[in-house]
Amino acid sequence: MEEIKKALLKKALGFSSDEVVEEYSLDENGNSVLNKRKVTKKYNPPDISAMKILLEKENFSDDSLSHMTLAELKKEKKRILKKLKEEEDSES
Repeated sequence: MEEIKKALLKKALGFSSDEVVEEYSLDENGNSVLNKRKVTKKYNPPDISAMKILLEKENFSDDSLSHMTLAELKKEKKRILKKLKEEEDSES
C-alpha cells in the first residue's frame, strides 16, 4: 500500500524519467547485437487527477462544506460537538 501512495504522490507532483530506445541487428552468426541506444529524459507534468485523489484522501478539500446548506452545516456542527464531548468524557 505504501508503494501505491508513493507512486500517486510522484504522479501528483510530476517527475522526470529516462526513456530508452534500443535498436538491434543480427550479426553473421544470427545473434542479436545492440546497434543503437538512445536515452532521452522525459518530463511527466503533475497530474490533476492524482492531486485530487490525494487531497480528498487527506481531507484537504473544503468542497463538501462549501456546498452544504445552513441546516446541513448546523447538523454537522452538532455531530462534531457530540463526538468531541464523547471523547472528552471517555478520557475522564
